[in-house]
Formats: sequence, structure tokens, C-alpha cells
Amino acid sequence: MPSMLTPPRPREARLFRNNRNQAVRIPVEFELPGDRVLIHREGDKLIIEPVTKPTSLVELLAAWRKEPPLSEDDLFPEIEDEPAAPEDIF
Repeated sequence: MPSMLTPPRPREARLFRNNRNQAVRIPVEFELPGDRVLIHREGDKLIIEPVTKPTSLVELLAAWRKEPPLSEDDLFPEIEDEPAAPEDIF
């Protein structure tokens, strides 16, 4: 069993189709916690990392600080305000 200090050796994994998405089977020694991941590309590599939820107020505020600030358009989107259709009430 590999220790936490030495990363597991690279292993070949299978790719398959899940509807219109490509998926990969992750070997047990590479299992990630949770049920969601973040994925991004660095050159030819795909980096997959677990989504972690803040466990304290300090972590939550730090995560918010990393987010790009919201613009006025994000806060107050343009809404079409069409006049109500007339109704025959009699």
C-alpha cells in the first residue's frame, strides 16, 4: 500500500463514452473524495481536482475573495417588461 508521502505511480486508465461525454475510469488508488471535481487543461494534460467545500467562515470568505467581482449586469440583469395582455373578464 503506497504511503501518503509517495504518490502512486502513473497507471493507464480506460476512456469510454457516457452518452455524448467522454469519461475515464479512475483506479482506486487515485480516488477523489466527494462527487464533484474541477477539471482544467494545462497544455496536453487534464488536471482533475476535488471540489472542496469551505469548513469555516474564514475559508468561505477566502473562496469568495478568489471569485471575480460581480458587475451590475450580473446583479441586475435586463428584464423585458412587456405589458399584460388584455383579458375579457365579462
